Amino acid sequence: MLVLQWVWTETGKEAVAPRVVYYALRLLMFILSFVLEDWAIHELVQSPRERRIAVVLVASSYVTWTYQTHTFSNAVETLVVLWSIVMIQRILDHKHRSSLLSSALLGSLVAFGVFNRITIPAFLLPPGLYLVPHFLRKPFSLLVLCTTFFLTSFLAIAVDTFFYHSSSTETLFQILRSDPTITPLNSLLYNTSTSNLSLHGLHPPYQHLIASLPLLLGPALLLFWYIRKPSLSIISALSATVLLSLIPHQEPRFLLPAVPLILSSVRLPQSGVLRRYWFVSWIIFNTILGVLMGIYHQGGVVPAQLWLGQQRQQYPELTEVFWWRTYSPPVWLLGGKELVTVDLMGMKADEMMDRVSGAIGRYKGGGPMSVGLVAPRSSVDLDAWIERTKSNLVFEQLWMTKNHLNLDDLEFEEDGIAGTLERVVGRRGLVIWKVSRNPPA
Repeated sequence: MLVLQWVWTETGKEAVAPRVVYYALRLLMFILSFVLEDWAIHELVQSPRERRIAVVLVASSYVTWTYQTHTFSNAVETLVVLWSIVMIQRILDHKHRSSLLSSALLGSLVAFGVFNRITIPAFLLPPGLYLVPHFLRKPFSLLVLCTTFFLTSFLAIAVDTFFYHSSSTETLFQILRSDPTITPLNSLLYNTSTSNLSLHGLHPPYQHLIASLPLLLGPALLLFWYIRKPSLSIISALSATVLLSLIPHQEPRFLLPAVPLILSSVRLPQSGVLRRYWFVSWIIFNTILGVLMGIYHQGGVVPAQLWLGQQRQQYPELTEVFWWRTYSPPVWLLGGKELVTVDLMGMKADEMMDRVSGAIGRYKGGGPMSVGLVAPRSSVDLDAWIERTKSNLVFEQLWMTKNHLNLDDLEFEEDGIAGTLERVVGRRGLVIWKVSRNPPA
């Protein structure tokens, strides 16, 4: 980003536009994925023929060219998991060496991965157990691994503490002693609370098996019959699926690292006819899911936030915006504009409207009596309020895009398949509302 800032200032402009930063980060993630993911597969798959198949399968998966080109923590986790397994494999392949460099890199990767996403031990713990005999023979390697792990962890704690206490008058050393920010601990405490997870949605323990894996892999699930042999990659993918299924809240993106691990561990059918049919189904599946997940699923969040960041002069009364039933909006896309962003996640409709109505009430006494609300058009719970049959609130549509599907709002049990598709697809879109209350006469 420093290079981008330098190039941008050469054009005579002071700050880099949020839109430019966003697409620069997308490009960076594409390059990282293209280089590091393929490189890791070359390391993990030894046979040249099987390696070519693995690279083609991973590159043609919609997961690679949608999720992996986003700045999701899951996309970063995928790269960390792959290269951690590469380091483990390198250590195991050289049993008679100390492999100090690989041990040091593994320690740093694991620490970085834990501070990025607390779920990474689910992918690395089972493969890591294969290192126990090596560390018993080469204890100095374990010491090096632990040293780099703790040094990287300390650096991460210092960076997070500085970021979240940047307005403090104390020195960084004083804050580290009294109130350090330990991100994995905070994440663990939050995600072990069922009440917190219920805000995001609770799922049965078989959700990953019957929904997440089929959504991510599609026809590739049939290739489980053609797994070459047990490897660190497949052990990591399967163990993570089982362990993450124990968590009440489950989303397909939690299993992103499992996709390249599985695709690099399977073979194609031997029969030429079966192989052709499989490839056709694979192309169709990834084309449909690529468009669906790469363009439409939550596709209006970034454009909506960019639009809000450009409207402060036109709508100065909008100082607070509530987001409901969307992904968490990236606040930095506002470009430093003074706009309070409140993420209501999947809150129930009545509770959501209580929050919105209460916020409008805080602006009495001559101030603005309106707030913003960003919500999917498919949320029919809003209709009664918009039509003013449940309150005296006034909804004014400021902006809308139809390139938005809220696939987290599928209610097949309540609405049936046809009713759900009619609501979610037929009423696709994301809307920014200006919600106000008429002042008393």
